Order: sequence, then C-alpha cells, then structure tokens
Amino acid sequence: MPATQEQHRFAQREGADVENQLDKPRAGGGNGAHTEGTVARMIEEQTAKLPSDLFLWAAGASIAGSLTLQCMGRQHASLFVGQWAPTFLILGLYNKLVKVAGSDRQSRAGEGG
Repeated sequence: MPATQEQHRFAQREGADVENQLDKPRAGGGNGAHTEGTVARMIEEQTAKLPSDLFLWAAGASIAGSLTLQCMGRQHASLFVGQWAPTFLILGLYNKLVKVAGSDRQSRAGEGG
C-alpha cells in the first residue's frame, strides 16, 4: 500500500522511510490478518475529529489548576488534578498517531482507499 503525502512529509521531518515502515509486518503478527475491532475503530474515528492542540491546552489547564489548588492549601486535590496532565498529553499523542498513520491499514486496503 503506498503511503499518503502527509505520511511522506511526516517521515521527511522524522528522517524515516514510511514505505518501508508501514509495509513491514508487525512483530508476532504472523500473516498480518489481524484487524481492529468495531469499538476501537469508532473511538478512533471520533478522536481524530478533535484538534491536536486541545489536549495540549487541557494539560496546561491541569497544571495551572494544580498550581492554583496548591496555593490554596488543598494539597491532595492539587496532586489529583496535576496527575491529569500526562494523561492528556498521551491522549494527544494517540490522537496525532491516529491522524497520521490511521487505525487499521488492512481494512482500508480492503475498502479500496
């Protein structure tokens, strides 16, 4: 399956060869017949609609909220809210990955797109 222009641009920035990386079988994947489930595909379709910077702003708000709570003397609440930041950043990374690489190359190849 040929890589898209967006994937080529991403690869040029990252110094990787997208064609070779995308077409390699996954470790332990056998013949590559594994496909994503319906729930995973639905979640990925919805999260791909969100702008990537939303997660960055959410992480920043979490840090600011944590700092505010700490200044107010609410240490436990501050720690709780502050621990949201890495979660938001990882969700943003997942969101970007779904947008760039797609969720399931096998099903897309079978659909003709």
